[in-house]
Amino acid sequence: MAAPSKIRLGELLVQNDLISADVLINALDEQKRTGKKLGRIFVDGGYVTEIQISEALARQLKIEYIDLQQYDTRPEIIAKLPEAQARRFRCAVLEDRGTSYLVGMVDPTDIFAYDEIVRILRKDIDLAVIQEGSLLQLIDRSYRRTSEISTLALELGEDLGDNSIDFSSIADAKNAEEAPVVKLLQTIFEDAVQVRASDIHIEPQEGKLHIRFRIDGVMHFQTQSELKIASALVLRLKLMSGLDISEKRLPQDGRFAVKVKQQAVDVRISTMPTQYGESVVMRLLIQNSNSFTLESLGMPSEMLVRFRKLIHRPSGMVLVTGPTGSGKTTTLYAALNELNSNSNKIITVEDPVEYRLPGINQVQVNEKIDLDFSRVLRSTLRQDPDIVLIGEMRDQETAQIGLRAAMTGHLVLSTLHTNDAISSPIRMIDMGAPRFMVAMSIVAVIAQRLVRLICDNCIEQHVLSPAENGWLLQELGQDINEHLYVHGKGCSKCNGTGYIGRVGVYELLEMNNALVDAANQPDPDHFIKLARQQMVGKTLRKSAVDLVIQKRTTVAEAMRISNEFDDY
Repeated sequence: MAAPSKIRLGELLVQNDLISADVLINALDEQKRTGKKLGRIFVDGGYVTEIQISEALARQLKIEYIDLQQYDTRPEIIAKLPEAQARRFRCAVLEDRGTSYLVGMVDPTDIFAYDEIVRILRKDIDLAVIQEGSLLQLIDRSYRRTSEISTLALELGEDLGDNSIDFSSIADAKNAEEAPVVKLLQTIFEDAVQVRASDIHIEPQEGKLHIRFRIDGVMHFQTQSELKIASALVLRLKLMSGLDISEKRLPQDGRFAVKVKQQAVDVRISTMPTQYGESVVMRLLIQNSNSFTLESLGMPSEMLVRFRKLIHRPSGMVLVTGPTGSGKTTTLYAALNELNSNSNKIITVEDPVEYRLPGINQVQVNEKIDLDFSRVLRSTLRQDPDIVLIGEMRDQETAQIGLRAAMTGHLVLSTLHTNDAISSPIRMIDMGAPRFMVAMSIVAVIAQRLVRLICDNCIEQHVLSPAENGWLLQELGQDINEHLYVHGKGCSKCNGTGYIGRVGVYELLEMNNALVDAANQPDPDHFIKLARQQMVGKTLRKSAVDLVIQKRTTVAEAMRISNEFDDY
């Protein structure tokens, strides 16, 4: 395809009656003052949309307009053009047509960019018009750092050779940022943040080192490197988090903060000695208190109203329960964010403090100096708080202090590790808390899990398997045929998984008078029977099925989550 001739964008938009001549004159003046691109001035000013500009260009040039949100891109094809050039020329390789490449460009009239793309690809190109916003999103998710991580790991291995090195000199060097180990870690963090990973796992195996990410609750293999770089990585991470670099026989925990792509990320690190070296797991916590809102949790509207009313009570205990990684801390911080005001004194007792919230007094438990939950809690109650958050009900003493605080005029929020809401009061009693204190103090228990959401870019109709059909038949009965079921087929946006993001599924047990009386009785079966009656149609399983019906998640995901908790 021959290079397209230059088109004056402003005149083209005027000819298509998308802007007036006066708007064009004012935009040209602004372009002279600011140096901004003319198209960006029109879009930012609200005169036209990116779609209108792209479609007008495509019609004028008689080439195709492609909506990248609906286009099935392949990372290996996009990678034909280096990321730097893709960003510079605002383009992406979309298809290999054998004798030519299909290339999407924001401005197909850029002759210099056209010539450079042809030179780099060494093949003829067919042009299409694409939107700039969609292009930037495509570039961010397509140019993963996997190959760069592997290359840097290889370079680090070559630098280390077979001899030991002075790691302290790397940490103290003036240009430490140039050290291969630091470059490697920086690239790992950037890639993890880009794909929304919650955890980074560095795992030494026999003769090799595995790096894996946990994304939306599921582990994904990232890359494999030589085992000899493991000690360099671990030691650098220990230096960053202030851990003992000479101790390799015992587990250690620490934390540090990094800035990745203009985002402040708090990193919790845990090391564990294994057969082939120290394994490291890092939990990534993006410090953004604006994300902690009750509305962002995904609770059904009726339950949200009830939960909001419960946390605004002046006293009592509200428990959030579920396994590790089920979003309990996020729910509690969302509640604290709503309660945080000048009229409330809030103290949290946590191990560790995961997120920093302004205006709240947060205490880090440190058992090495005997600053455990029970000791901190006793002091906390002498600090005249209105609201107390206890990171976890771990033992009898912590449970009793928390329950006593709830009985004496404080609102207490805490977590507990149980499978469902009904078993939580029974669990507190089994921990040794007096039965009357549990019955009188707990006002509500919310149980939750996190469910993966279907990628909206590759969603399509799904035919139920026999197992899925049987499971849904139990949940919906004859209503099973009244609904359409969908799944994500996998695309570049979701890295081929069919899922992107997660949302909570919940059940809420409120303690009414009948349940309080039942909890005071020595036979737990009576309490469980009454609680089950109250929870009919309001269970975690029902919440997951509702998301399937709403076409927000798949039947397979609802089944996976349901298998994690007991069937009532």
